[in-house]
Amino acid sequence: MTMTMFRRFLLVALLALGPALATAAPERLPVGEFFKDPEFTSVSLSPSGKYITVSVPQGDRTVLAAFEIDGMKLVGKWDYGEKRHIERVTWVNDERFLMFVSRKVGRFDFRVGTPDVYASNVDGTQRADMPNLGYYDIVDLTWDDPRTILVQRSVDSAFLSRYDVYNGRVSTVATAPVRFGGFLLDHEGKVRYALGQQEDQTTVTLRRDGDRWTTVHTAEMGGDVRIPLMFSGDNKRVYFATSEEGRPAGLVLVDPETGDETPVVSNPNVQPYTYLTSSDDRELLAVAFMDGLPGYEFINRDHPESKTYAGLINAFPQHAVSFQGISRDGRLVLFRAYSDVDPGAYYLFDRTTGAAQFLLASMEWIDPEKMAEMRAVSFTARDGTRVHGYLTLPNGAGKGPLPLVLNPHGGPHGIRDMWGFNPEVQFLANRGYAVLQVNFRGSGGYGSGFERKGYRNWGTTMVDDMTDAVDWAIAQGIADKDRICTYGASYGGYAALQTVVREPVKYRCTIGYVGVYSLPLMFKDGDIPETESGRAFLERVMPETLAEQQRQSPAFNVDKIRIPVMLVQGAKDQRVPMSQYRLLKKNLTDAGRAPEVDIVEDKEGHGFYDYDNQVELYTAMEKFLDKYIGAGAGGSR
Repeated sequence: MTMTMFRRFLLVALLALGPALATAAPERLPVGEFFKDPEFTSVSLSPSGKYITVSVPQGDRTVLAAFEIDGMKLVGKWDYGEKRHIERVTWVNDERFLMFVSRKVGRFDFRVGTPDVYASNVDGTQRADMPNLGYYDIVDLTWDDPRTILVQRSVDSAFLSRYDVYNGRVSTVATAPVRFGGFLLDHEGKVRYALGQQEDQTTVTLRRDGDRWTTVHTAEMGGDVRIPLMFSGDNKRVYFATSEEGRPAGLVLVDPETGDETPVVSNPNVQPYTYLTSSDDRELLAVAFMDGLPGYEFINRDHPESKTYAGLINAFPQHAVSFQGISRDGRLVLFRAYSDVDPGAYYLFDRTTGAAQFLLASMEWIDPEKMAEMRAVSFTARDGTRVHGYLTLPNGAGKGPLPLVLNPHGGPHGIRDMWGFNPEVQFLANRGYAVLQVNFRGSGGYGSGFERKGYRNWGTTMVDDMTDAVDWAIAQGIADKDRICTYGASYGGYAALQTVVREPVKYRCTIGYVGVYSLPLMFKDGDIPETESGRAFLERVMPETLAEQQRQSPAFNVDKIRIPVMLVQGAKDQRVPMSQYRLLKKNLTDAGRAPEVDIVEDKEGHGFYDYDNQVELYTAMEKFLDKYIGAGAGGSR
């Protein structure tokens, strides 16, 4: 099949799958349809293109399977037990890969502790524990030496080492005077730059000049960045991600000898979120931005692989294309096509034949025609700041004002909502609610200045952005001002309660899921204050005085929470421990406003994993929302 025929075939097929312009109320799908584990979470391609590995969630664990692509023959399987998740795979040669296995006790958790790393041949032979490799980051896969890779680790200063992927032996190659540091090598394998973070969260960029290191850039947390990414194809210049005066970082090409800089690409609203490089790792081909919808800016349009990537992007209208790997000979391209209504599928494209092979669908039981469109929106906040987000309207919503759920994201710093399939959002839209997600200031992706505006303002300016978003939706005729609730998890759970504190009469109900409710407790309980970097993070982003921390804490302002509350907590949560939940519940109860719905699961952590627990949770949430802003509410106060 030629590339043109392939595009035409996919165009017809995908348009047929596009969201219907329905006029009737959406069919209520079973709760569990949205929260079943996907068939897989990630796919990786071997360097030769002969094999793929597939990460498969199975309740409390994620296992790994390896397939020979020709015939999709299973050749190996790996399972490291309860609460153990094979979160990613790195191929180190044509037969061998590394598995990074983390322990997680909640759906929203970052990994708990340092991941264990295991190596195996693709057929399951020569399995081995790779001692301490979880403490390292991979710098270079050294394809010319299939036995070793280059890795980096920080112990008081940064170390670059050669690591044997068969026996785990380590030998030091270089060091740099930074904490939590990393290295950039040129295309000849020479160490040229180091990038590090000190214990106080200050970032430092160093250049190697002969036998010494020269400081290129320093910045406090949330300051402007100057990050070396890779060398140009001729090995003479360096691509840097740089920002000035808090604006989103753009790409420049720097000559280290002269200091001359050439602007390459930038976006006025957002910074890059990923890059495309050539199969030989020498050329930077494209930069991806998520300015509302995802898109690529090609900076090397004449490269043959760029033309392939651009053709595949054009072949999937109404979808985004994420490139997951390319064989070392440049022949086979692994990619994922997904959208707001489609959880996505993986394909393998053969550049020699022009044919694409379907591999796997993530959640094949989801019917895109029954899902709701996610629209990129923006508005001007009360102080003139432009704020972006997403609005999802239920199918068949019509033009009248709708009941709305404000759904703030977690994090909050460095995290942002992005366009794509979101099971929670689709569940709420399927129940007839408009869903508003706001990338309030403090969120990542919009530049250091935008993120820095959220520091010390978790419960003030950041929440005001959410309020301004709701007011915008009301003014646009989208939201019914008398039928609005808030719901979020982690920081989003905090925000769901704090919006109610700040706006006591705007909302009809609120739902906090594994949320932070006392900022002072963050300095004492949970896993963040257990490390020096975690404590430095809190000192940088939290309000400075105890009094101000309490003023920005829902648990200390229950007198302003005058609407029904639903609380959800995992008893084994290490990120947001039970002390947060207990304090808010006690203070609400003492004030005579105990939570109306109270769900605590003894065996869950920071977000529920168990399928039955999730179904119970979202069924209770559906009933709670219906009572106050849904059909059961009658639309009046």
